[in-house]
Amino acid sequence: MRFVLAFASAATLAFFATNTTAQVARAGVGTEEFGMDHKQLVQAVEKVESGIAKCMRAQGFEYLAVDYETVRKSMSADKNIPGMSEEDFASKHGFGIATMYTGQPPQLSTGYSPGKVGLGERNINIFRKLSPASQVAYNRALFGENIDATFAVGLERENFSRTGGCTREAIKQVFSAEQMAASYYNPKDAIVNKDARMKAALRKYATDMRKLGYDYNHPDEIEPDVHKRLATLTQSGTIAVEKMSPDQRDALKKLQTFERQVALKSMQLVEKYFKPVEEQIEREMFAK
Repeated sequence: MRFVLAFASAATLAFFATNTTAQVARAGVGTEEFGMDHKQLVQAVEKVESGIAKCMRAQGFEYLAVDYETVRKSMSADKNIPGMSEEDFASKHGFGIATMYTGQPPQLSTGYSPGKVGLGERNINIFRKLSPASQVAYNRALFGENIDATFAVGLERENFSRTGGCTREAIKQVFSAEQMAASYYNPKDAIVNKDARMKAALRKYATDMRKLGYDYNHPDEIEPDVHKRLATLTQSGTIAVEKMSPDQRDALKKLQTFERQVALKSMQLVEKYFKPVEEQIEREMFAK
């Protein structure tokens, strides 16, 4: 679940506290990403993947539309390694950003890579047959600046703000401008987060994070900040680890340590302050 700071009057908060069930019903909120139901999600995936393939053909590259099941596998793989709990993942890998950075495109990854899973074996084989120069051009056309920002990972995180290239062009044909904004929250989450109890939990979170030495007011501020720091260090992901200078390697190690520490602390505070409140609000939302 993503969280949002939403400001409202006392009367508005009271309204949300007593009428969330009715609002959810009116909004037609589904339980899948972006408030869709399962059928809508499958259709959205198929349309986006078809759009990516069409766009890539226009750019002179071959890309085969990926089926829904493959995209779902990629979504399930995000921040998830079999046999490892969420807390273990955060402790060892943080968010899987700087800690998993190699400088290699997802198609050539040999380890953890949700993005690679979502591209499908056929597209990976197509990519691997290209020359190094053509591979760079291919991924520039497919992803734009951020080669780790795949459709499936963005869909799982409900955040398409880092997508580019044909991936973004195809998403724009299916999702609204509001849904593509970094500030977007699906209808259910938006309702939950306007509740006064969630606002109070967020204030406690921010206070505790400051006490720990982290200048974050909101859980959703952290990952974008790590991405930004990594992009600055690696020139937007163009420097492979094996080609880094000693100073760059040292800076990467420090960023990785920071990511692990802040991810674990944030997760622990989210579990402490947000989860109980979220569960209570959702029970009220769907009680009827």
